[in-house]
Amino acid sequence: MDLTWLEDFLALAEHRNFSRAAEARHVTQPAFSRRIQALEHWVGTPLVLRSPQRVVLNAAGEYLREQAAVLTRDLHQMRRGTLKAAGREGAALSIAATHALSFTFFPGWIRSLEPLDTLGTLNLVSDTMAACERILLAGDADFLLCHARSDAPTRITPDAFTSLVVGTDCLIPVSAPDASGAPRWALPGTAAAPVRLLAYSEASGLGRILDATLRSFDRPLSLEPVFTSPLAATLQTMACQGHGIAWLPRTMAAEDLASGRLVNAGGGEASVAIEIRLFRPLRRQSNTAEAFWKAASALSAASDERSRA
Repeated sequence: MDLTWLEDFLALAEHRNFSRAAEARHVTQPAFSRRIQALEHWVGTPLVLRSPQRVVLNAAGEYLREQAAVLTRDLHQMRRGTLKAAGREGAALSIAATHALSFTFFPGWIRSLEPLDTLGTLNLVSDTMAACERILLAGDADFLLCHARSDAPTRITPDAFTSLVVGTDCLIPVSAPDASGAPRWALPGTAAAPVRLLAYSEASGLGRILDATLRSFDRPLSLEPVFTSPLAATLQTMACQGHGIAWLPRTMAAEDLASGRLVNAGGGEASVAIEIRLFRPLRRQSNTAEAFWKAASALSAASDERSRA
């Protein structure tokens, strides 16, 4: 029995697709499938019903999913407790952050908190939202830095985690311009001529936010997904090349908008306000992590006070 098999199975239960789950686990699909088969062989029964479109957990799989989530969390907590007893826990600070924030928001934000030499060893793990959630839930990171909205789903539940707003941003629809400077692809589109959409994949937190808010827009949008990626940077490149429209964080698209490589393709009514939140477990953490949270809370409160002044 290998703990990796359980973590693979939890990824499969989340994505319900072998290729997407393998991508999230950073392994090839054949290797991922072999590990799921090894788990089924160890358990002694099939766990999933396979089809070309979707994977469905059978009754045994549903039972194992619940038990595996608890077991993996407890094993990681046991490891941390053992390190703490040995005096080796808490010397380093680990932050899981989504790709978009790792490259745009994080560097300036972390410099504004504390001089880096006072934070000790800082480990930044950059990944998709789905992967960052798993990292935090498994206890392999002290904090999670991500985009958030109250109406977008997340696995980080308030019964075990808390958060604070450390910044704000806005998702804006952008397109490459045509010869006249107008957006090559402009909202809202029509049924006869839908707008080519460069979409976020299921692993993306920005994709969850966008999916949750598109349905609430005042005017219906006609969109045709032509490309998907979990990375906003990839969608940004595709948009600059004229392949379609993408909703990008304003902070990420600012330089391209200023230079004219991208233009707003939908006006203010198609923009989506988003928060940047720092999540942590409710339980007591290491002294280093608690000091970091105190500094982040103070900076957040000062920023909020300035915005109200």
